[in-house]
Amino acid sequence: MSKLKNTDILIVGSGLSGLSLALMLPESLKITIITKSKLNECSTAWAQGGIASVLSKNDSLIKHENDTLKNGHHLNNLDVVKEIIKEGPDCIKWLTDNEVQFTKKRNEINLTLEGGHSERRIAHINDETGNILHKDLSKLVKSKNNIKIIEDAQIIDLIYGEIKFKKVCLGAYIFQRNTNTIHTINCSNLILATGGASKIYQFTTNPNTSTGDGIAAAWRAGCTISNMEFIQFHPTCLYHPSIKSFLISESMRGEGAKLLTPNLEQFMSNYDSRKELAPRDIVARAIDNEMKTYGYNHVFLDISHKSSKYIKKRFPTIYNKCLSVGIDITQQPIPVIPASHYTCGGVKTNISGETEISNLYVIGEASCTGFHGANRLASNSLLECIVMAKKCSASIQNNFSLNNENLITDLPQWDDSYVTESKENFIVSHNWDELRKIMWNYVGIVRSEKNLHIALEKINLIENEVTEYYQKYIISSDLLELRNIIHISKLIIQSALLRKESRGLHYSKDYPKMNDKFSDDTNILGRKNEYHLKLVKFKV
Repeated sequence: MSKLKNTDILIVGSGLSGLSLALMLPESLKITIITKSKLNECSTAWAQGGIASVLSKNDSLIKHENDTLKNGHHLNNLDVVKEIIKEGPDCIKWLTDNEVQFTKKRNEINLTLEGGHSERRIAHINDETGNILHKDLSKLVKSKNNIKIIEDAQIIDLIYGEIKFKKVCLGAYIFQRNTNTIHTINCSNLILATGGASKIYQFTTNPNTSTGDGIAAAWRAGCTISNMEFIQFHPTCLYHPSIKSFLISESMRGEGAKLLTPNLEQFMSNYDSRKELAPRDIVARAIDNEMKTYGYNHVFLDISHKSSKYIKKRFPTIYNKCLSVGIDITQQPIPVIPASHYTCGGVKTNISGETEISNLYVIGEASCTGFHGANRLASNSLLECIVMAKKCSASIQNNFSLNNENLITDLPQWDDSYVTESKENFIVSHNWDELRKIMWNYVGIVRSEKNLHIALEKINLIENEVTEYYQKYIISSDLLELRNIIHISKLIIQSALLRKESRGLHYSKDYPKMNDKFSDDTNILGRKNEYHLKLVKFKV
């Protein structure tokens, strides 16, 4: 059953970029936010570290720019880097004006240090920045009469057409998970703020919602996808059978925590002179190498040399979480492993989130502006979310009257008259698990062309089976996510095969050195042909 809904602005995703955009747009616009689970089930709410911004006298914009470029291995877009970093202080002010209370020291925002930064510039709220930030903005969003929130809803595909020989986004098909119904939503502007795709790996620091839905939908509609080989693995995820996805903040290393082998020996000096404060790609590879070389299941992160009072005050969330499974971090080291954390690539956009398709914007982690390059600098992600939301809001307002002319209320309804209910749901769950293991084992922190080709062959077999299943049976949330992670996985592998060098987050055993021949973005063109019979394309 399909239902038609109309809105001026459709925002897919409820993280920092989506909420900020909704608050920055005029209240005269009718805004609909859809979120795949509950409003707070997003990567923003799980972010512990903070927001990087130049806020101290010792710091400068040029220092922040240089740190970003160095960490990004100079694959960054310099103009975008300069603009986003310049906007940082104003974005922090926008948050404080909206009653976000950062941790302070002597009435000034207390700035912490993280790996890859040359100065203390991380504004934080203890070790639960994202959680508090999201709660504060969610409260504001809920107070606005012009903003409607639809929970338990996920995007199936974009609806687009050709108007005056130009490709235009007209709306989307949305699956309502709790009622198994499908909405056809038409809008003047559609914004994908769906986050990254870290859930495609067996071990991740991200929530279950991080399946690259927006990136996959945009690619199927014809958008170019850039730099998907650069998947950031966070070095320190809690290793415990009872807790699958809990991040141990990088700021803990910034405050003096040491990485140790199971024999309690320090090892980071063997890999980089910056030791624990080296960038994430270096630290993650170091831990991965220690584990593979010596057969460790994990390594340790130890901050117990700090006072108990300090640890409990500075890292209350981490302290309580670890204590819940019997680890007292004031006295014991924390068992950690690397886990997939952030998607540096995504839909190719400018700083405003504009894509090749008119009326379609992509912001936040789902986009690729060139800000992060080959490796994201810690705490630059939340900064990018807010700046992109600000720039996207301006672009929408400047073009709204023109875009509103393209609003078409008579969109084709979803047709599921030819499908039946499946009695073989195990196919979806089995392939879900299999694909995540393939990506972890063959397309992880260290790669080889042989393993990439093996992974591609295995995933092609899964795709053939799932494509047939998708065309025959009634859709489900798990099936939609599986279709998306198949497409995202293939984009990552194809991008990795094109980059015949090692740079940042992409490390190839076959090409262990950086090569200037590959100093450009890796671009995969959007799908040209229809992927399935239900995707609508028509001329107006």
